[in-house]
Formats: sequence, C-alpha cells, structure tokens
Amino acid sequence: MNGLEAKTIQCPYCWEMFEITIDCSVNSQEYVEDCEVCCQPILIKATVSNAGVPEVEVSRES
Repeated sequence: MNGLEAKTIQCPYCWEMFEITIDCSVNSQEYVEDCEVCCQPILIKATVSNAGVPEVEVSRES
C-alpha cells in the first residue's frame, strides 16, 4: 500500500490526541512536527512494514 494514511498520536508534552498523516511510500522517516494543541516540538519516527502498515513512535524533541 502506497499513499497517505492518517494516524492518531498523543503529544508527549500535553497528552492531547491529534491526527497526523504518514506517507506510506517512504519506508522509514523521522521528522519534527509541532503539537496542534500546545505547539511543542514532537519527534516523529514512522516506519512502514512490507505489508504497507505504518507504525509511529513519538517522543519529545529534546
């Protein structure tokens, strides 16, 4: 499966849940995105399995 897939993550600062979009055409990616609620920087690590299923890990940037 290639394309975009929405995943819900939890901010490691304020614990609010919000949705991000993962590009499933990239096997492994790491980037920083600000929380939609508290604006703190979140380090997002996404990997996509051979079956096209994205797994996401989030942590504080610092």
